[in-house]
Amino acid sequence: MTTRVLIVDDSLTVRMDLAEAFETGGLDPVPCATVGEARTVLDGEGADAIILDVHLPDGDGVDLLREIRSDHRYGSTPVLMLSSEAEVKDRVRGLRTGADEYVGKPYDSGYVVARARELLGDRDGDEALSVLLIDDSRTLRAELRRELEADGYTVRTAATGEDGLRLAGTRRPGIIIVDGALPGIDGATVIRRVRLDPALRDVPCLLLTGSTDRHLELDVLDAGADAFVRKNEDTGVLLAKVAAILRQSTTPGHERHPSLHAPKRVLAVDADAAYLDQLTACLREDGYELVRARTGEEAVELLATQPVDCILVDPHLPGRSGADTCRLLKAAPEIRDIPVIVLGDSDDAASVRAGLGDGADDYVVKSDRFDVLRARIRAQMRRKQFQDEHRQAREDRLQQELRAAEARAARELARTRAELISELEWKNSELEAFSYSVSHDLRNPLNVIDGFCRLLLEHYADVLDGEALDYLRGINVAADRMAELIRSLLELSHAGRAAITRGPVDVTAAARATVEALRRGEPDRAVEVTVADGLRADADADLIRVVLENLIGNAWKYTRRTDAPRIDVGTEDGAFLVRDNGAGFPMDHAGNLFRPYGRLHEDHDFPGTGIGLSTVSRIIDRHGGRIWAEGEVGVGATFYFTTGR
Repeated sequence: MTTRVLIVDDSLTVRMDLAEAFETGGLDPVPCATVGEARTVLDGEGADAIILDVHLPDGDGVDLLREIRSDHRYGSTPVLMLSSEAEVKDRVRGLRTGADEYVGKPYDSGYVVARARELLGDRDGDEALSVLLIDDSRTLRAELRRELEADGYTVRTAATGEDGLRLAGTRRPGIIIVDGALPGIDGATVIRRVRLDPALRDVPCLLLTGSTDRHLELDVLDAGADAFVRKNEDTGVLLAKVAAILRQSTTPGHERHPSLHAPKRVLAVDADAAYLDQLTACLREDGYELVRARTGEEAVELLATQPVDCILVDPHLPGRSGADTCRLLKAAPEIRDIPVIVLGDSDDAASVRAGLGDGADDYVVKSDRFDVLRARIRAQMRRKQFQDEHRQAREDRLQQELRAAEARAARELARTRAELISELEWKNSELEAFSYSVSHDLRNPLNVIDGFCRLLLEHYADVLDGEALDYLRGINVAADRMAELIRSLLELSHAGRAAITRGPVDVTAAARATVEALRRGEPDRAVEVTVADGLRADADADLIRVVLENLIGNAWKYTRRTDAPRIDVGTEDGAFLVRDNGAGFPMDHAGNLFRPYGRLHEDHDFPGTGIGLSTVSRIIDRHGGRIWAEGEVGVGATFYFTTGR
């Protein structure tokens, strides 16, 4: 199945460039120039990944991203944003709205394709039968691709060594076939870099050459190649060597750490725009994206939303100094392992000691010797990868010891399993009986408190001052909340233990009964409620009633401050829904809604306080269904759920 990539950008040059790059990478690009065209594609054939410009002629790309994330069809679709804006705030805005990646213009098309492939994950089939072919001849690439695919291999191609390494870093191939003569780095250099990468070093490499030099084969094999084939030989020789090499190779499981050649991002903290322009062009040659921050404060803000692989810091920054920025970065547990390189003015001993003393991992003189800086960046990334690999090895050994200890404990536990299960079942039944008993004991004094409070409000309201009345009303509200909490606790216990008894459920009738109960409780409230006809489900009738009481009750509660409150109960795309125009909630906190006692806001205007939604989630989960929510602060909320059948 072809992987479709939607490219939304008003620049024809960008669309053509990215479309060609994605097509060369074996993906199916769908270029669009406007928000309207993008919506048409998304509503029609859809897309597996989206490349989205921020500034479009008929709308804002971030607003379109917000639409995409609120559509359950594309909630997890990878979205990569492009922008010519250099401001950190624009990057942070896009990432916080839901972008998976954010790349500044001018961009490197190879980086964009590689990062998109990384976000898409493994869609290329069996790793052991995948071939990465690197050759700058379009004709030869097409010919070899046909032959390899005819033999059952999955083939990816690249025209340069740099692009080939990025593809290998994005998804490990079973074998690499690389031309000896390439624009940029040559085939031997590609092989040497593969051998230095812990994630790729055991990938077999076969070098192609048109040279007749007898010494070349020795040089290539010394560089780390597994085999050597001349281009004038029969294609069958190449296929035979590929098959022989793969027979001898053992492909390990997926590497635990990303390859050194996977898409990398470098953060430069520097106020010198001209130097950053030069640095951007230089690092793009190694396939790195440069992210800019003018101050230490901007760097910290950006790192909170987007990870990077290396950080460059100028000592002379406006506001927070470079030394303070280094110390701050190394003090934060989440980012302290990211390599930090100081770009100093001088290589004198005092400057180097000062830079490294502030916590930096390396010190490089800031000059036009960008080749040195690139080599230092590669070295720091390689060092970090070795450290991660060794840390993982230690963790693996610890896990093995833990598994052995668990196996011993399991053998011991097996001797008494039946007795423990019997005892636990007895305790659970006793606990449930205890819950009902406690709820009964709690309700008795609560009813007394509530009753006396209501009597005082009815008979003595005219003789009490305003403050005393406020106290009484507060007691009354607290008693109502306590009664609701007791009911929710019992429902949660029942939802967790009761057997599911499925049958036809008239959801329309149950929803309307819930609404009528709410109207009786607050006869003075005018809430427009629409319940669609013919709503039916195959579910447990009692538990679905609990779901509707909680969802419709929340909607009723959180439209209290709305001028024209409205609630709709119906279906959409095969799911039941309860929609209101009340307080709503911020989408970036939607994950908190179904946690017990989760709170999204200091004010009580938002749903998610208490255990009602936790109970609903547990009921839907036991039905084998799904529940999710969409909302916007001040606009309203919609809760969707299915019952698994």
